[in-house]
Amino acid sequence: MTKLQNKIIDIFFDLIRFDTASDPYSKSFPSTEALSNFAEYLAGKLASMGFENIRIDDHSYVTAFLPSNTDKDCPAVGFIAHTDTSPDYNGKMIKPLIHENYDGKDIVLKNGVILSPDEFPFMKNYIGQSIITSDGTTLLGADDKAGITEIICALKYFIDNPQIKHGNVKIAFTPDEEIGRGVDFFSTEDFACDLAYTIDGGELGEFSYENFNAAHANVLIKGKNVHPGSAKGIMKNSALIACEFVSMLPEKETPAKTDGYEGFFHLCDFKGNVSETKLEFIIRDFDKISFENRKELMKKITADLNKKYGENTVVLEMDDSYYNMKEIIDKYPSVKDIAVEAIRLAGVEPKILPTRGGTDGCWLSFDGLPCPNIFTGGHNFHGPYELVVPESMEKAVRTIINIILIIGGNEYEKL
Repeated sequence: MTKLQNKIIDIFFDLIRFDTASDPYSKSFPSTEALSNFAEYLAGKLASMGFENIRIDDHSYVTAFLPSNTDKDCPAVGFIAHTDTSPDYNGKMIKPLIHENYDGKDIVLKNGVILSPDEFPFMKNYIGQSIITSDGTTLLGADDKAGITEIICALKYFIDNPQIKHGNVKIAFTPDEEIGRGVDFFSTEDFACDLAYTIDGGELGEFSYENFNAAHANVLIKGKNVHPGSAKGIMKNSALIACEFVSMLPEKETPAKTDGYEGFFHLCDFKGNVSETKLEFIIRDFDKISFENRKELMKKITADLNKKYGENTVVLEMDDSYYNMKEIIDKYPSVKDIAVEAIRLAGVEPKILPTRGGTDGCWLSFDGLPCPNIFTGGHNFHGPYELVVPESMEKAVRTIINIILIIGGNEYEKL
């Protein structure tokens, strides 16, 4: 491994020691005390590495500022990653494993977890390289502590080499991105950047400036429970009506059957009995018209079932969560051009892909800060199959460095 890769691994392993899963049921911000504690630790780590202008605010946003050392009038750039890990899987007591000189065969972990190139063909791209996984009992935490690590290592390069010219550079580490609250209290005005990038993507070379339009839907179905022996013509089984609701959605438009630019309805939760059943959905689509059509279908199904079973049998509550950042990013072509050039200068061919999810950058873009997403080098996030490749992490670090150099050394239209 290179010297930089060893530094990356040291920092990454240090950060994933902390269980920072966010809590979707919490009413506080950040959602857990552990995230506040991690913010304090992270700020201290930055200080020990020579970072200055470090700040933690009341919401556990950690920011730092590298002032310009050039006379050129160039845009201020920001880099953002999130401190929380997914609450979908155990993130306690992570025990990372390094599989050096990967041979292209199955990687067998605990709990029957097998990372196989038959199931995950991308693994063959990393033959001869190193792969980092958990031991199979936890997720790894590369989403997004790999991003934090890469931002730290990139800016450390400029701290250690003050003779290299650059413009104003800012970094921010945010909590609760995994539960959709990452920038609820983030001030783009205080951050004072002209453009920014989230370092929260996946495979080597991935660059995204498109994401889903997203909505969240709760469906409450009210039944009528009487003794089953005398229920004919009287009972309304809410669980069966719930099954009917689900069956009226397009069968092939689910996450397991879609990819690329295809949208979906995702049934996240189903709880109930004869008397009452609750369904929870997320709705996703890249195209705004198709997105609106999906929401209209949910309303139509609700109306049809109420007509069939009685008014207010089915109650639908639906709210938009976020929108496709492409409509914002397209107004700032330099943001895309800079990233594509930086990735190529790192020796990687950019893979411009839509993000089948949302990032902090989506919300920030609609708040006036164009903020597409750059790869971290990880795969299979949110579970025991998660992995990250140190060689790809090094390329992410070099991409960040290149962005700073490009902005500081070339003339781009002020954003």
